[in-house]
Amino acid sequence: MTPGKGTSTAADPRFFTCAGPFDGAALASAAGAELLDRKDGGVAPQGGYTSIAPLQAAGGTDVSFLDNRRYAPLLDDTRAGLVIVAPAFVARVPSHCAALVTATPYLAWSRVARLFHPRPAAQPGVHPTASIAPTAKVDATAQIGAFVVVGDRAEIGAGSLVDAHTVIGDGVVLGQDCRIGSHVSITHALVGDRVTILPGARIGQDGFGFAVGPAGFESVPQLGRVLLEDDVEIGANSTIDRGSVNDTVIGAGSRLDNLVQIGHNARLGRCCIVVSQAGISGSTVLEDYVTVAAQAGLIGHIRIGTKARIGAQCGVMSDVESGADVIGSPAMPFREFFRNVAVLRKLSKKGSGSAQDDSGKA
Repeated sequence: MTPGKGTSTAADPRFFTCAGPFDGAALASAAGAELLDRKDGGVAPQGGYTSIAPLQAAGGTDVSFLDNRRYAPLLDDTRAGLVIVAPAFVARVPSHCAALVTATPYLAWSRVARLFHPRPAAQPGVHPTASIAPTAKVDATAQIGAFVVVGDRAEIGAGSLVDAHTVIGDGVVLGQDCRIGSHVSITHALVGDRVTILPGARIGQDGFGFAVGPAGFESVPQLGRVLLEDDVEIGANSTIDRGSVNDTVIGAGSRLDNLVQIGHNARLGRCCIVVSQAGISGSTVLEDYVTVAAQAGLIGHIRIGTKARIGAQCGVMSDVESGADVIGSPAMPFREFFRNVAVLRKLSKKGSGSAQDDSGKA
């Protein structure tokens, strides 16, 4: 097969195993959606639906979806056998397609995709090249990859997978069904169940703490831990410092993108989102459901209220109220920011016009 040219499916079988096939009823049940039969009176493909694919590439045994009206023209021409759509697009579903109708098409698509491509189960066992301390406890159902190091008194829970060249430090506890990528290091941390840590992440290293003495900087011992609660996901090459005295906490269900920095003693609530290249300084608190967009920076010792949203490249230097949307540096409410931008543009145009007039008089 020529590189770059694959089948109609969204998942290359060289890398992703596919379950199924599934009939429409099974897919509707998994998605939590209503199944509508084909308008032309045809029947579902014999043997059921076999894979998922984007609208423009799907074939008669594929499932696809539409969640953005910008791509509605692709729905008109799709060859998919089954499409997931919102009620507003049912009339545009081609007659040869069945439909799964739901108010949340992307959520339904996520569930269908996971049905076809479930997360691979851990393959119990320890690779011969792994180094497991005699005092460590590794559940018999866990998978330990090549050249993994597991330190003294560390614990790895049932069904967890630790990939190649990862270091699990002394005393670290991993819960059940965790997925730890390759080249990860975890120290001074307690990790809950179903936590995913992508390759290259660093968890539990010294925080950025020092005092200024007469001869220069003097490091302050970092004596806290990192607590990753259940269902947290940490992106590749992200870093989470352990606390100085208090713990650094990432709340249940939170998602950190790649290349995120979390400082010592920071506390994230439940289901927070922190996007790539954002940095959160020490002792800052994010309450539940906060979103921090890409490249935003938060100074230390501030509080971000529940469901607040921090815009991209935002510089946050003070507390943010619950539910607020802020952008800019220093951060300010969205409307105020864009009002200021509009005023500056008007002043710039006015100044430019005056300069031209003066030039003409000269």
